[in-house]
Amino acid sequence: MCRIYRLLVTAGVALMCTGMLGCSDDVSFEWGKYRSDESVAGFIDDSLVIVTDCRRWHEITETWNGGYSEETSCGHDRMLVYNYRIQEDGPRWIDSLANKSDGGYWSQLTDSIIWRWNGKNIRLWNVYGKEREFSLKEKNKECSQRFEINRMHQWKNGMFIALGGKLSAKGDSCQYAVLDTTARTLTYERLEKNLEWIQKCDDVRTWGEDVYCIAMLNNPKDLFLLKNNENLDSLIHGDDYKWTENSIVVFSGQILNLSGNIGLLKDNRIEIFSSADLKELMFRNIGGSLISY
Repeated sequence: MCRIYRLLVTAGVALMCTGMLGCSDDVSFEWGKYRSDESVAGFIDDSLVIVTDCRRWHEITETWNGGYSEETSCGHDRMLVYNYRIQEDGPRWIDSLANKSDGGYWSQLTDSIIWRWNGKNIRLWNVYGKEREFSLKEKNKECSQRFEINRMHQWKNGMFIALGGKLSAKGDSCQYAVLDTTARTLTYERLEKNLEWIQKCDDVRTWGEDVYCIAMLNNPKDLFLLKNNENLDSLIHGDDYKWTENSIVVFSGQILNLSGNIGLLKDNRIEIFSSADLKELMFRNIGGSLISY
């Protein structure tokens, strides 16, 4: 009897809210005054850097039946292009998106394209151009254990290599993935025999059909740059370079970001021309000039 009574009361309240009284939730939404979450997404070349940020917001919802919830996120993503070799008054170029949520960390795909996930979709944003989003069909090829992708670079046959797990992963673990933006597929794979040498690499990409690798080897750590498994150049641990297990060394477009040492591949050798504090958006060029924004 009590259960029937409760059902009747609930139904009555719902009927009143949809009918005579028109009950509704009380929603309070506010965008933050300032932008935050500033980070370096990548480098266009040896003078221009891509920076992204977003605007925080806070929403409070009080429902008609006594419920209460708060939500905070970041949206209205913004892309800024700065000159990091010569101090200027501000960014060379600015663009922004209209997204409310899911604002966050962008990474570099090519010299002029950055990317990030939006749920299971991928978003691509072209410098000086438009942003687009599409879903991917994911599949496995001779492996079953996937990994979380956190960086992608240009790869063979116009594809992109997706990394984030261990290239040396054993068993049926996937070691890398291949993104095909034309077919809109993401294929998780294990390394073929002719690519097993990249298991020692911290990061890999191609220029043309040649495979380039940055590897931290030895103890204490030395840094090596390899092309098709042949050593091109090295930066040895010493007074100038204090490589450790925690040093992050990655390709960033045409640039080598070697744990804050910014360089280029020139005549098959590493040419360091700047150092950077990417969190503070500060760059110090060889010769001493300090650039900050």
